[in-house]
Amino acid sequence: MERLKSLVYISPFHCQSCSCRFSASRWGYSYSNQMLDRREHLRIPVRLFLSFSGGKIRGEGTVLDISMGGCVIESQASVHVDDIFYLQIVLENEQAPLEVAAMVRSVSSRGIAFKFLRSAQENKRLLAFVQSKTEILGTHSSV
Repeated sequence: MERLKSLVYISPFHCQSCSCRFSASRWGYSYSNQMLDRREHLRIPVRLFLSFSGGKIRGEGTVLDISMGGCVIESQASVHVDDIFYLQIVLENEQAPLEVAAMVRSVSSRGIAFKFLRSAQENKRLLAFVQSKTEILGTHSSV
């Protein structure tokens, strides 16, 4: 159905705040010749301490960027794609760490990319943190 709608310039979108999908017209939008960024969520650059555990693996690292969909971390731990971990991200020194479940999406020279599991995307503290950082960056996070 989405392919048929695209013929008349109607595209699917995903709201970062509430995770709702919706369609909107893109009539008159001019596209650049540069490669499109197909990410669903806005990435926010950060430097946050994190610890993680899953199975027999425990590790620590630094969150390099975060979004409602996941994060990229820098760590020396040896992990594999599709491993599931329990992450504890320190957002502010005086608060308890943000606790989320995530799956390893990729491992590269840039770092370990985690995709948050569905319950993490519904985490109110994560949403509030991402929205506050989005406002600081001066961007709108609803599309």
